[in-house]
Amino acid sequence: MQYTRPTAIASGLLTLMLAGTALSDEVDVRELTIGDIQEGFDDGRWSAEELTAASLARIEQYEPYYNSFTFMNPDALEQARAIDERRAAGEELGPLAGVPVVVKEAMDFAGLPSTAGWSELSSATGGVDLIPEHHAPVVARLIDAGAIVLGKTNIPAFSSDGTRANSSWDGPTYNAVDRDIAPGASSSGTATAVAASFAVAGLAEETGGSIQNPASAQSLVSVKPTFGLVPNAGVTPLAGSTRDVVGPIARNVTDAALLLDVLAGYTSEDPKTVAAIGHLPAGGYTSMLDDGALEGARVGLYGPGWRDEPLSEEATELYANAVEVLESLNATVIEDPFAGSDFAALAKAEGGYDGRGTESMPYDLELYLQRMGDSAAANSVAELLELVDSDPLAEDGPLGGYNSMPVFAAARQDPTVAPDLSEFAQLRADYLLAFNSVMQDNELDLLVFPQMSQALPEVYGEDAYPATTVSEINISGLPGVTVPAGQFSSGSPFGLIFVGPMWSEAELLGYAYAFEQATHQRIVPELVEEEYPIPDTNSQ
Repeated sequence: MQYTRPTAIASGLLTLMLAGTALSDEVDVRELTIGDIQEGFDDGRWSAEELTAASLARIEQYEPYYNSFTFMNPDALEQARAIDERRAAGEELGPLAGVPVVVKEAMDFAGLPSTAGWSELSSATGGVDLIPEHHAPVVARLIDAGAIVLGKTNIPAFSSDGTRANSSWDGPTYNAVDRDIAPGASSSGTATAVAASFAVAGLAEETGGSIQNPASAQSLVSVKPTFGLVPNAGVTPLAGSTRDVVGPIARNVTDAALLLDVLAGYTSEDPKTVAAIGHLPAGGYTSMLDDGALEGARVGLYGPGWRDEPLSEEATELYANAVEVLESLNATVIEDPFAGSDFAALAKAEGGYDGRGTESMPYDLELYLQRMGDSAAANSVAELLELVDSDPLAEDGPLGGYNSMPVFAAARQDPTVAPDLSEFAQLRADYLLAFNSVMQDNELDLLVFPQMSQALPEVYGEDAYPATTVSEINISGLPGVTVPAGQFSSGSPFGLIFVGPMWSEAELLGYAYAFEQATHQRIVPELVEEEYPIPDTNSQ
């Protein structure tokens, strides 16, 4: 059956928002950077209102064929006009003033529903809307910096898919590079919106790959930050206490660094960010962006010492090309530095996605609902279960796969009590000990791995995303920066991930910048205007 999108876009909200706003044919939003936008404001080439209107017009044209959004911000144009008025009055503006951005559906935006991608929490599909009273801290920081949040982007139900968004109440999201290819995990909507130039940049969130996967799947740059660097309060959790991180997705390294400057740092709304104090770079996250950043750097390469999962023949060739670039930039590469270490043995014996740490989810969901405010339809897991027809934590729910974990099962019985996470804490300590030992013994500055081991699967297929660093860096809490690095013959993007010690984001961004400037391998999508032929599963 053809899926009819029950969104604000389908209802004609964009047309209403744009009514009465003059659209300039001279404002071309494709591939604009934050620097381009700021220069345009300074030169008077466009206003924030004109830029926002141009972004909304592009969304209206192409969004029906990519489905990156769940909700639009109805006040976006009004907020852009306010930025223009403040600029005209000579007021000091934030670093993202007038820049169009998007945020992941899982992030609370006051006044818009937070659906977790689940049909039971969307009135559009017969469910109950949860309307938060407050922005998530990361959303508030974007707005305080002057960014224009265009809307919220699509996710699978409870972000529980590392490859696609097909389980969303709002239907599948499509990859902007090629709609046949899986868009790359629960932050698919943000990646598609940024890759398609609907917005300049956006916020993603990761428990097990959902920043790095969609960014790499759509030839984008991203930062999966150190756990605790960026607040994740007000974000629907999978492992809010242990693994969840919020980070930027952008089309270039500089823009990703500029967003991280806005997002990072302590807030009393998320006590674990106290760990970030003293770890923010003095000159900001753009301070180490240098063409020569890789000169003299010692780089560890991918191998079975990290994970005994070979690369495909084509991935091997693409990776070898990237390594040649590293060496041409005078980096020293070290083959499989983890060989002989205990690192790979720490992974789950059966391989694949390692969900350890998500045992905290019932408790984290309780805390998340408490934060929504008294006017929200539910402020606890117990109240939520009274409103909906099914239990998302049950074995047949979207989060049912976690019930095999003993601590998860116990936490589900009483989500108000913090679970015993001592085993996970020891696991993280073991991972960090093994990682840091290898880095020190080999005098490594960073690792540079292929982010995927082979070409990506199809959007309506069953194969999982072939990531190389999920869940190692999620469990350990380490940072990673993705950067485009080529393309498979199938059209699937190929990307690298730069991994370093905790709190090394500024250095990693510098290394990634040097590679980016030497290669410029981002794939610029050519969007289409035709319905995607959804497979008829009933006939299979």
